Amino acid sequence: MSSKVFFGAGGKLPTQLGLHRKHVVEACHDALKRLQVNYLDLYYCHRPDPNTPIDETVWTMHQLIMQGKVLYWGTSEWSAEQIKEAHAIAEKHHLTAPVMEQPQYNLFHREKVEKEFAPLYDTVGLGTTIWSPLASGVLSGKHGTSAEQGTRLTAEGLDWLRERELNAARLSAVEKLKPIAAELGLSLPVFAIAWCLKNPHVSAVILGASKVTQLEENLKAVEAQDLLTAEVMKKVEDVLKGERLSTW
Repeated sequence: MSSKVFFGAGGKLPTQLGLHRKHVVEACHDALKRLQVNYLDLYYCHRPDPNTPIDETVWTMHQLIMQGKVLYWGTSEWSAEQIKEAHAIAEKHHLTAPVMEQPQYNLFHREKVEKEFAPLYDTVGLGTTIWSPLASGVLSGKHGTSAEQGTRLTAEGLDWLRERELNAARLSAVEKLKPIAAELGLSLPVFAIAWCLKNPHVSAVILGASKVTQLEENLKAVEAQDLLTAEVMKKVEDVLKGERLSTW
């Protein structure tokens, strides 16, 4: 069981926002009650807090672990430098360091997982639970020149998301990736999730299925990753480079 901490009660009160001791502890207690469990397996700091010293957050997480309320803690959308600082503080004071990070990762968002975090995997050790494997639905293959009605990208108030994720280069890449997936007998969503799982530094993928059938389909990616040979991966890279969506 896992939970996150940063926003609380919509972030409307100053004591219910951020990663300071009061909020981190209260949010943990609230999560335990809400989930009806005695402890959290994973507790994430859901984005860095510029208003709270990292050492305060590290100390607080360590104390929650010592109290048996949390087993492991991690970060979400932190920079490599911030994670390294947390580890340095933990090592200096013999505290429990973060062991996982929750970054965005998909065919169109690769910089953080593949480049920025590269020095951390073999040094401090880092597991990643990646989110948005389908790039907010763009890699579902449902969108033509615009977002298909009924998908997340058409939800009210998400103009910023449509502007960020939907562009001609990505839509063109999607059309070129479809036949590569089809040759393997895979739907594009399964192919895209399998591509994420193929990365040895990806520990788990967060799926956002809204239907049981959709979840069952996406879970096929676990076995499908074995179909992504070096030749297939090169075809993917060629598509991304051709659309100027990848520089390596």
